[in-house]
Amino acid sequence: MKTPEPLRTHVPDRGLELSRIRAITLDLDDTLWPIWPTIERAERVLQDWLDTHAPATAALGRDRNTLREARNQMVTMRPDLALDMSGLRRESIRWLLQRAGEDPALAEPAFEVFFAERHRVELFEDALPALEYLASRFPVVALSNGNADVHRVGIGAHFHASLHAGGFGVGKPDVRIFHAAAEAAGVAPHEVLHIGDDAHLDGVGALNAGMQLAWLNRAGHPWEHAPLVPHLTVGDLHALCRALEG
Repeated sequence: MKTPEPLRTHVPDRGLELSRIRAITLDLDDTLWPIWPTIERAERVLQDWLDTHAPATAALGRDRNTLREARNQMVTMRPDLALDMSGLRRESIRWLLQRAGEDPALAEPAFEVFFAERHRVELFEDALPALEYLASRFPVVALSNGNADVHRVGIGAHFHASLHAGGFGVGKPDVRIFHAAAEAAGVAPHEVLHIGDDAHLDGVGALNAGMQLAWLNRAGHPWEHAPLVPHLTVGDLHALCRALEG
């Protein structure tokens, strides 16, 4: 008989020190918009483009095993792209084109079709009001392991700067990218409040970097990284903005 898992208990927040906050770092995917519906739609648009311009590649792309093989090939052949989501996607398309016997130069326009659609995000309803509020009070720095461009999304005016793992060379939870984001905001790490949804990448990374953490926990997941503890846990960004009012 399988032994039941022990019940997880709630971990109390540490509480925000509002007087310390001089800047905000902010995750993007699944914090400001849901990422997987966006990626799935972009992949459908890419598939439609390939149907017209590279039909043999399009046929390969319908096979999930072949797509997985393409990704694995890129990880093995191009370790330099491990953090570069755009590069991995572009070179995976190129690999499929070559395997299908079609022009590998089509990888560039094919990727651009995908990338344009990837930026047609649907913001959570609390995202834009929260961005407007945060940007009116603090320098806000985007901090992402993904490849979204806040300017292409249409929200760049709310950001002081933007750092991505692919461009920086390391990603969350490495403390170096958090420290670089603090430097971009012109403050020390302990003066930053980081906001993000991923308990490990955002949470552990920010806390180890010496920042305060507001964990955006929309789905009500348990916190599993004790003895590290968030300073604040919220279910949406409206609650975060209320907490910053004191």
